[in-house]
Amino acid sequence: MTGAGRDAREWDTGGGDGEGSGGGAPPPGPGGPGGHRPPRIPVPRASVEDGGRPLPEPADAAPAPLVLSHDVLRALLGAWALAACSAAETEAVEEHLGDCGMCADEARRLREAVGLLRPPESLDLDPALRTRVLEGCLDRRPPRIPVPEWATPYDAETARLDALLQDFGDAEWHAPVRLRWFEGDEAASRRTTVAGVIAHLLSVDGLVATALGLADPLGDTPGEDAVGPAARTEAFWRASHHPATRAVRTPWREQSHHLVRTVSFTGSGSGRLAVSYGDFGLPLRDAMLDRAFECWVHAEDIAEAVSYPYKPPAPRHRHRMIDLAARMLPTALAARRQAGQASPLPSRHLVPAGEPGRSLRLEIEGSGGGHWLIPLDSPGAVGSADHEVAHVALDDVEFCRLAAGHVSPEEAAAGQLGDREAIRDVLFATAGLSRM
Repeated sequence: MTGAGRDAREWDTGGGDGEGSGGGAPPPGPGGPGGHRPPRIPVPRASVEDGGRPLPEPADAAPAPLVLSHDVLRALLGAWALAACSAAETEAVEEHLGDCGMCADEARRLREAVGLLRPPESLDLDPALRTRVLEGCLDRRPPRIPVPEWATPYDAETARLDALLQDFGDAEWHAPVRLRWFEGDEAASRRTTVAGVIAHLLSVDGLVATALGLADPLGDTPGEDAVGPAARTEAFWRASHHPATRAVRTPWREQSHHLVRTVSFTGSGSGRLAVSYGDFGLPLRDAMLDRAFECWVHAEDIAEAVSYPYKPPAPRHRHRMIDLAARMLPTALAARRQAGQASPLPSRHLVPAGEPGRSLRLEIEGSGGGHWLIPLDSPGAVGSADHEVAHVALDDVEFCRLAAGHVSPEEAAAGQLGDREAIRDVLFATAGLSRM
């Protein structure tokens, strides 16, 4: 109580009515009659924690701004562009830039040059992050109905593309996109929009949907000619009375979810189910990988159209995509040879199915790479290191872009050794795997 009373007396000294804390007259002295009245809020005094020492003096006012000559300020522009100036120097330089047009132009050029020193960083998360998070969650609590391992690339790539589309406005949905692929030895292309690309993915994913007994996005009667990816896409585009808009995202997204959910319920054994692409077929496990690959490729097309960075898939998913292309190459080589587009096969090189024959070693570098021996003489032949006649080395992403028809065989940055004709045939066959 003593302390409380003392505090009350200290703070209630300027009542103006002469009562004070105890109701009597103010004490003599500076606060009494003839003296100065004490402040209503007195200056703080040194505390016990301060050891009785007086409090430090108030800090001085802000320092005066630097006054530097034009030459000195111009010499500081490089450091300013790199954000290496002190606060006072930065203030002086920026004050000067408002008055000196010559220095302002040079400062702008220096800032642009600094921007070139660092590549633009993508706002997207690492494509492998989603896989790592899911693995961590599933390790702690295994799913009751797991997604088959061969369907995870499709699940991941559709989720990444959907995230890219999430914040698109009308302008982005109608941004022009050019689809690119190879037909024979010639590059082909088709102009559409971002919404048109999603409509293309929706219609071709419908091949897998119908194989699983799900609804066909083209309807009950897509037409006898609409059996292949390109024909189905053209039919879907023609059936729309107006150009595709953002509304196409919902059916594509729902179909991708239904595909993943259905293959999860049917189990890993469904991977052998045949999916027809019209002039060829693939087992379901390979068809889902093919759709994951095309989803990534067209997501890059979309990202390029709207000037947005987009990273490749996770390395292990990339490896599976490359493995699928490598397994399809012997059949693609045979088709090119039958069409007269590849070097003829001498009779002495005819190899029975299951026997080793001439082979090309395909070395794919990078985190998604590996080594494959590609049989050159027959789709049924077996690749053999003892019969290796050529060696090709490619970066993993570069190989995928070659297989997507986004890089020509002549432009592919490949390390080549051995039979030149075999190397050319394999590179062109890889580009020939692409389609609209």
